[in-house]
Amino acid sequence: MALSKEQIAQRIAKEVKDGYYVNLGIGIPTLVANFVQNDIEVDFQSENGVLGMGPFPFEGEEDPDLINAGKQTITALPGASFFDSAMSFSMIRGQHVDLTILGAMEVSQNGDIANWKIPGKMVKGMGGAMDLVASAENIIVAMMHTNRAGESKLLKNCSLPLTGVNCVKKIVSNLGVFEVINNSFKLIERAPGVSVEEIKTATEGNLIVEGDIPEIKF
Repeated sequence: MALSKEQIAQRIAKEVKDGYYVNLGIGIPTLVANFVQNDIEVDFQSENGVLGMGPFPFEGEEDPDLINAGKQTITALPGASFFDSAMSFSMIRGQHVDLTILGAMEVSQNGDIANWKIPGKMVKGMGGAMDLVASAENIIVAMMHTNRAGESKLLKNCSLPLTGVNCVKKIVSNLGVFEVINNSFKLIERAPGVSVEEIKTATEGNLIVEGDIPEIKF
């Protein structure tokens, strides 16, 4: 069975290591903070000037003045700090963020990412995605494998305007976990109950499958 958005976030949380500074993009990535192990120390950063974000607040406990870059209400952990955008982007551009987790509309087999604009549709703003993909050492994408029409979003070449080129290292979709390597998507793990054949059918880009592919375990 394909993964839910929460399960995608739960799997990505396993990639977060002790001592990491992590930036979470808008959408599925924001859920990752809810699934990080309790025995490790991680600082979540947001482009609008927050370091030390906690899990999402429960209904009724939201603080309208405390938001992330996607205008969602958040919580702040003890010791969190707040600063202006100039300081925030100097953290990003200065490569002080260890891991960036982004959503995407398309990813190509050489690691290009398109996640900011659909031509003809209005967007609120670019956010920090272009700075993040230009500066981050490690970028993991959280996304649905296909669009609503069932067309692949893991492509040979992106058709939408690019956010960054040759930058994505790993993808966790609702069908599996993939590494971007040798101009291909290498299948590492598959969603429980999803066959390799289903993943091949849903992937337009080159797909590398080596040996038995284990199911994702939570």
